[in-house]
Amino acid sequence: MTKISAQIAEAIQNQIRMEGEASSSYLAMAYWCDDQGMQGCKQFFLRQSEEERMHMLKFYEYLSESNVKPLTPTIVEPNQSFKSVKDLFERVLDQEKSVTKSINNIVKLADIDKDYTTFEFLQWFVMEQREEEATIEGVLDKIKIIGEGPQSLYYIDKEIETLNQEIIKAEN
Repeated sequence: MTKISAQIAEAIQNQIRMEGEASSSYLAMAYWCDDQGMQGCKQFFLRQSEEERMHMLKFYEYLSESNVKPLTPTIVEPNQSFKSVKDLFERVLDQEKSVTKSINNIVKLADIDKDYTTFEFLQWFVMEQREEEATIEGVLDKIKIIGEGPQSLYYIDKEIETLNQEIIKAEN
């Protein structure tokens, strides 16, 4: 495989950092949920953390296959406290939108460079981000319907547990 442009390599290195930070952030969210007694949400975020790590590794491998040495970035310590479960999922949506914007930027760079290999590689991530944003928007819609009182947390947790099981089933 031919070497990719320095600009695309730098953008992918930044994406590696973003995916690593997302993984770390989801891990922090999982244990915030654990502290709140929300085991369904904890399991959801543990799976999300692992998924983001897998995305990060895909980018590492792509750089390596493109004859670019991937660099392991410093991961910023994530936020570990949230005002509410709604606040937590709103931050998740913001995080996913930021990741989507970054991936779209790399797609644009690949198109400008006529780097169709990178463009094609990124299409999986484009669709993945569409799914991620839709999932989190759906969760926020359910939180809006269920409410956020102490008893509502039980129902929110059960909804997330069911969602997590559906995602796992769809992946297999």
